[in-house]
Amino acid sequence: MTKKKAHKPGSATIAMNKRARHEYIIEDEFEAGLALQGWEVKSMRAGKANITDSYVTFRDGEAFLFGATIQPLNVASSHIVCDPTRTRKLLLNKRELETLFGKVSRDGYTVVALSMYWKNAWSKVKIGLAKGKKEHDKRDDIKDREWKVDKARIMKHANR
Repeated sequence: MTKKKAHKPGSATIAMNKRARHEYIIEDEFEAGLALQGWEVKSMRAGKANITDSYVTFRDGEAFLFGATIQPLNVASSHIVCDPTRTRKLLLNKRELETLFGKVSRDGYTVVALSMYWKNAWSKVKIGLAKGKKEHDKRDDIKDREWKVDKARIMKHANR
């Protein structure tokens, strides 16, 4: 019997979209698989993925990740043309697709990629159902974050 390796939390993350939480109010999150080519998997294992400007589009009842960049490795096979910004199909079940498509078409939501990570041997994307923030909402969030830091600093010095 072989033992499983001890898994470090957070080490499976490939790419994060920190700007999405700043620009949008995330209402709901879904986990989706990615349909990838071989060279993309190798590049993602090397950490060459970026999902900062990516979002989800719907076509023919399917969801696609648009705007994600996976840079090809120099040592990758040369018989395949590597397109770093190609549109990649998301693998969701029918109920999730219908929920997302309904919210986007009726209620004016946007679906953005939040993070890309490994789950066992499979690459997954966490997508969020989001509404855009107004400028004053962003300022309020920054103010709250700064207050938490200041409060922690005050509490640390008060306990001495």
